[in-house]
Amino acid sequence: MPYYQYVARTALGKIVSGGSEAVSQSMIVKMLREKGLTPTSIRQGSAAAAVPRSQRQRRGRIKLEDLVINSRQFATMIRAGLPLIEVLNILADQADKIQLKNTLRQIEKDVQGGSSLTEALQKHPRVYSLFFVSMVRAGETAGMLDAILDQVAGYLEKVAALQRKIRSAVMYPSVVSVVAVGITTFLLVKVVPVFEDIFTELGGDLPLPTKITLGASRVIQRHYAILILALAASVTGIWQARKSAGGRKALDRFKLNMPIFGPLFLKVAVARFSRTLGTLIRSGVNILSALDIVAKTAGNVIVEEAVYRTRASIQSGESIARPLIESGVFPPMVTRMIDVGERTGALESMLTKIADFYEDQVDNTVAGLTSMIEPILIVFLGMVVGFIVISMFMPLFKMIEMIEKS
Repeated sequence: MPYYQYVARTALGKIVSGGSEAVSQSMIVKMLREKGLTPTSIRQGSAAAAVPRSQRQRRGRIKLEDLVINSRQFATMIRAGLPLIEVLNILADQADKIQLKNTLRQIEKDVQGGSSLTEALQKHPRVYSLFFVSMVRAGETAGMLDAILDQVAGYLEKVAALQRKIRSAVMYPSVVSVVAVGITTFLLVKVVPVFEDIFTELGGDLPLPTKITLGASRVIQRHYAILILALAASVTGIWQARKSAGGRKALDRFKLNMPIFGPLFLKVAVARFSRTLGTLIRSGVNILSALDIVAKTAGNVIVEEAVYRTRASIQSGESIARPLIESGVFPPMVTRMIDVGERTGALESMLTKIADFYEDQVDNTVAGLTSMIEPILIVFLGMVVGFIVISMFMPLFKMIEMIEKS
């Protein structure tokens, strides 16, 4: 299939360039117009020449961003009228990660063998999640696969944005904490022993802060292997606890109740619950199947159990809101809005509003945490380093004072 390189202009006048395989040049024009682009130059070229060597067949884990691009391209080509086999072939050719390329090749092979797209995707749960597969099933059933894939891409973009916000909120204090521990350890291991030798030669009684600092220095120097092993054991214990049902539940409950970060994790969980459920309902997935998918993709055992209880209650003829209220996990505002949406037949709209609201709340919380934690960590680091420095100079000040008196 020929490969075309193009230059196009956005609605705002920005110039963009790229390339794609297509049956003909007119198909490229149609695809570009579907994206809201106005082509200014299209020429037939080589796919290998258009892609830098450093970017070809990259290894590594498939990220949400890769699936977003994959979904957008899939939807555009389906909307342009290309056959499914041809779409899968083009997607595989354009994939720049080996795992995604191999997965798409296998899906293409299965579809050629008579499997539906949903059946082919189900064989690759590590790449295409239960949510993705369920959405595609709904799209195939309703005959609106392109629209559903656009919704999937939009949903994945929202999820990826939430993940980036969480990483930015946790990363800064983690890095500063590691730096603080590193500086403190360096002072205690390399600097304090030099002063200890001086104090030993001078003799005399040392102030309490100096004794505390020297004691901490001796502990680290003499028992550093035990301290490292204890840290490794703690990390391993937490990691192993995550693998057991009881340990994972305890850790997830702690995450939701921990100071400072607990409210942030809860807001992320509520936003993800609302966005996922709203997207599934909008796509035509029945409420029981949608709740099952939401529970399995919740990312938190406490939220997962609350959703499963809700699903069981609905099977018994109850409303959605009541079991959510009884779970004690979801904030009152969320349960009230879901109740109103259920009563008025606007549940999908209410869930979208809840998701938008809590995603904005995550933005504000991350900004607030960053502005609050930064000065706290700097002050803490200054106090620790200051304590060590002052405790080392206190005996010297005392000695100078004694010399002046004599």
